[in-house]
Amino acid sequence: MFSRDKWNEIIESLSSNWFRTILTAFGVFWGIFILVILLAAGKGLENGVKQGFGGMATNSMFMWAQTPSKPYKGLPKGRRYNFKIDDVTAIKDNVRGLKFVSPRNQLGGFGGSNNVIRGLKSGAFNVYGDYPEIIQQQPMDITSGRFLNYNDIDDKRKVAIIGEAVKTTMYDSGEEVLGTYLKINGVNFQVIGTYKKKGNGGGNAEEAQKEIYVPFTAFSQAFNQGDLVGWMAITADSQHSITALKSDVFDVIKKRHNIHPEDTRAIGNFDLFQEFNKINGLFIALKGIAYFVGILILLSGVIGISNIMLIVVKERTNEIGVRRALGATPWSIRGQILLEAIFLTLISGMTGIIAATGVLAIVNSFLDKSNASEMMFINPSVDLGVVIIALIILIISGLLAGFIPAQNAIKIKPVDALRTE
Repeated sequence: MFSRDKWNEIIESLSSNWFRTILTAFGVFWGIFILVILLAAGKGLENGVKQGFGGMATNSMFMWAQTPSKPYKGLPKGRRYNFKIDDVTAIKDNVRGLKFVSPRNQLGGFGGSNNVIRGLKSGAFNVYGDYPEIIQQQPMDITSGRFLNYNDIDDKRKVAIIGEAVKTTMYDSGEEVLGTYLKINGVNFQVIGTYKKKGNGGGNAEEAQKEIYVPFTAFSQAFNQGDLVGWMAITADSQHSITALKSDVFDVIKKRHNIHPEDTRAIGNFDLFQEFNKINGLFIALKGIAYFVGILILLSGVIGISNIMLIVVKERTNEIGVRRALGATPWSIRGQILLEAIFLTLISGMTGIIAATGVLAIVNSFLDKSNASEMMFINPSVDLGVVIIALIILIISGLLAGFIPAQNAIKIKPVDALRTE
């Protein structure tokens, strides 16, 4: 029940020595300030790293053919083999829980010779032969025109979607792109769309925009690939993890290409889901460290408040004796001391939260003016749940800070207290 006299007494007690109160409160202020800043910094780093995935389907893996390391069924080790388009159908038919199985072919690339020509301009770009599903596995924003569809696949249309960096290199500023032609390794492809990648998967952001996508079937026909598949992008559905399913995928490939069942080197793969989980584990660990460090610093502040409350109890020995003589119960004395400790802890802690929020607002204002796509630190912030946890920590801290002084206060006998000078 609210008592104005009680709160007036608390405020008068804390304000009787402002300098001592402020120094005592600073420990809690600094502890909660550091806790919020550390958690926000961890979140900012997490946002930056995850932006690099750009919405990519993280429950995916990329798989390519290597050389078998064991002889099998009369076939030697070290032989070369290639995935075939029929392998894609076999994987879809025999492995349950897969959402997309996208065969891919590729030519050219960064550091290679110029493979794309338009008029007097030329450039070296990654050119991918893909199916339409790839845009759901490696999301991109279509900035003009459209992406591939199954009519392009079925009709083997020589069409292309180019990145914004390809457009900048091969076209003049303001020049119309859609409907024009690019010559890729001597074969003309009509540009039907432009894109900008949402993320780069931790790679080079500029290089991610220097890519060209063409229909898988047209790529195979134009560049004499036949039924060969260079590699595959495979994504599991939401009920399964690709990490759990990839052994089944490998078994299908090994059976179809006469590879020893225990040969672990014949098929190369990059498990994006597994790597993404490692990153998530890292950020969970960072959050745990932030709480650990912040609470330790906060604990030093709580010890400071507890010491000051012991001094306050000592200074108010006569007052406590009078109150006990007038019939105050031990619980009312204990409650008064605990309330003072909690009040001081909450005020200093909330001030720390407000100060940390102000610092984060300033940092975010600077980050907003920067190019976020090239940064690994984005929008450092804390959510409401963290603030609630901080408040709970503050209340518990206040109780701990006031417990020993409160116990000392109720141990004082009224007669002994009244005799104290």
